[in-house]
Amino acid sequence: MKSVKKNKAEEPELEPLCCCEYIDRNGEKNHVAAFLCDCQDLDEGCERWITCKSVQPETCERIMETISDRLRIPWLRGAKKVNISIIPPLILLPIFLRVASWHFLLGVVVLTSLPVLALWYYYLTHRRKERTLFFLSLGLFSLGYMYYVFLQEVVPKGRVGPTQLALLTCGLFLILLALYRAKKNPGYLRNPASEDTSLGSNRTECLNRKGQKTKGFPGADVSGILNNRTPRDDQKGSSRSLAGSPTKAKEDWCAQCQLVRPARAWHCRICGTCVRRMDHHCVWINGCVGECNHQAFILALSIFLLTSVYGITLTLDTICRDRSVFTALFYCPGVYADYSSALTFTCVWYSAIITAGMGYIFLIQLINISYNVTEREVQQALRQKTGRRLLCGLIVDTGQYNRGFLRNWHQFSTLGTAPFQHPAEDIV
Repeated sequence: MKSVKKNKAEEPELEPLCCCEYIDRNGEKNHVAAFLCDCQDLDEGCERWITCKSVQPETCERIMETISDRLRIPWLRGAKKVNISIIPPLILLPIFLRVASWHFLLGVVVLTSLPVLALWYYYLTHRRKERTLFFLSLGLFSLGYMYYVFLQEVVPKGRVGPTQLALLTCGLFLILLALYRAKKNPGYLRNPASEDTSLGSNRTECLNRKGQKTKGFPGADVSGILNNRTPRDDQKGSSRSLAGSPTKAKEDWCAQCQLVRPARAWHCRICGTCVRRMDHHCVWINGCVGECNHQAFILALSIFLLTSVYGITLTLDTICRDRSVFTALFYCPGVYADYSSALTFTCVWYSAIITAGMGYIFLIQLINISYNVTEREVQQALRQKTGRRLLCGLIVDTGQYNRGFLRNWHQFSTLGTAPFQHPAEDIV
């Protein structure tokens, strides 16, 4: 112990960083002002671009890695790193919406291309199994920008009263609160034994009851792993651990997390960990929807839909008077005569497109909850052709956990509050 303390005392103390300094990915001290300095990859890429030569993909990846590492803002005790994926929505969304408000045809082209670009970027990141803040940034900035346009272009016209504005503002804050709750831990599974061992090893040593060491997956005896689970894990995972089949136990074993998954838990390849009662990985919250945040996710969707529909109704009632909401959405003569009204109408259509997409997600969630099935279980049932498809595939009933409409919703309302006791037929 004395030698360890002596070695720590001999280590030189790092100098404190100023607000514009940071430690780069190479472990060296750097400055925000040197953003474009000493970047050979960037110099090579610019030289090839000027001479009309192709830039290799590896060079582009290194340039993006360098830019993402050096893109920082001054902060106390060192500059903070800014995720580059949050920047495009902040710049492109206002530009696209203002360009779309110039003419009706431009509006059709822009509002059609925006969902296509978003879906393309989603499948690109989903295929690479990468986490991105693009969609979370797009969602939050869209809320803020729509509210800004409403205050600047709609409220001054005098058709919106203080009570209506207060209700819309409260709905906006409730959305942010629900999103904050949905961003919390969805129910990550942690293996206490892995905290005491090296995380970089591919195989862990497990001690069985006889004290013998076995490497890798303990096929015959999984008691050493089960002892590392909490009582709540044992209650929720009883349907799997009591099966007694080595094949079934192997399916429940997660080689990445080095633990036995309880019932309905799955490993998220994007988050890199197992989630209790995992529903799906949602890009809009940049995280998984699981046992502990599924209720908050549904609450955020419902509040968003109500607030969005209410805001669209108030806006259309202001710029297209004496017409119903549905009629004004498709027929509002003279709206492009004034740039203010054109921008507002374009934002209404943008909000309607986002609301329609979120409404579809909300409908699927309500159906899955009513049948007590998660989105992950639905996808697995479709691949294995074990589910019963209804209404042209809109409803997929696996029949494994379905206990009736009321009991399914009662179980959902108690998620994360108390351990759920599975019926006896779930264990068999």
